[in-house]
Amino acid sequence: MIPNQRSKFNIPDDIAYLNCGYLSPQLKAVSRAGADGLLRKETPWEIFPEDFFDESETLRGLAAEMVGATADHIAIVPSASYGIAVAAANVELRQGQQIVILDEQFPSNVYCWMALATERDAKIVKVERSKGADWTGAICSAITEKTAVAAVPNCHWTDGSIIDLVAVGRRCREVGAALVIDGTQAIGTGLFPMEDVKPDFLATACYKWLLGPYGTGFLYAADKYHAGRPIEYNWINRRGSEDFSGLTRYRDEFQDGARRFDVGQRSNFTMVPMVTAALSQIKEWGLGEIQETIGGLTAKIESRAGAHGWDAVPVEKRVAHIIGIYLPETAPDNLVALLAERRVFVSKRGRSIRVSPHVHNTQNDIDRLFDALAELLTP
Repeated sequence: MIPNQRSKFNIPDDIAYLNCGYLSPQLKAVSRAGADGLLRKETPWEIFPEDFFDESETLRGLAAEMVGATADHIAIVPSASYGIAVAAANVELRQGQQIVILDEQFPSNVYCWMALATERDAKIVKVERSKGADWTGAICSAITEKTAVAAVPNCHWTDGSIIDLVAVGRRCREVGAALVIDGTQAIGTGLFPMEDVKPDFLATACYKWLLGPYGTGFLYAADKYHAGRPIEYNWINRRGSEDFSGLTRYRDEFQDGARRFDVGQRSNFTMVPMVTAALSQIKEWGLGEIQETIGGLTAKIESRAGAHGWDAVPVEKRVAHIIGIYLPETAPDNLVALLAERRVFVSKRGRSIRVSPHVHNTQNDIDRLFDALAELLTP
């Protein structure tokens, strides 16, 4: 269990911010790294060719640790949707085959597949939530011999209801389907079972649970795709690009591994230090310890919701770091705004209030949430 880390964030005492699934608060260390990085371009003569490579390689190594992979498996991308687009450009999909997604899945892992299905005359199969929030069984049943791709997250973003990616990965391998994961609501919150899941691609943005800035992310690509096709053709992902004097000796060969999928301006001298600082702090805390700590908070939230008679996704059917609370139909439509007026911040996603704490939250934050809900929902 990690002691409370609020002092590492710039969160006033009168703010109960329980909304990391929307946008994480920024660590003070990340802000400092960004400020220092922003100033570097004032003196560009102090930025050397090796800086374009060494700093991004440090970040690549940290990102690999977040998912239990090696640096060769990681591409630096600006968003989860960019990573999903890389996946769509490289998976096999033939006419009449199917792509499995979830009902009300986050759009970053939907629109690209809709476009590809139209292009290839394939079919989108949407899995609806089964009784008891058993997404896993419903997904595995939807994956058949016709399935070319299963494009899923680790949990449903609206309420945290869990998907057993180990079981889904096993089912994909049984039928020869590719598994493409949007890990934005997962990576950074606990150990990822890479060896058991065996995804083809896993994309994530950094601005939620990785505590990084908006506009940053990374992509895991399995070995079989390391000779694949990138979605942009930039200078830095070509072999030999470290030699600036030789850049016009154009080459067909790419940098090793998943680096061929890197975004062109991966060596952002403001963003890279910020994400590096964020992932370094996560590494220091420990992924298992983060999961245990946040899980303790959501367990308290589940208990308090039950005491009020409000349904919540139970711990055995959700991830540790997100909990959806299903409030009475009489709840005001502007409940989230009313909570914000009371300096309590959560999200409404679908039919649930989504609560997503982190290591900066305290028991007082939970008390303030439920005091405000009781006030606003009392007939």
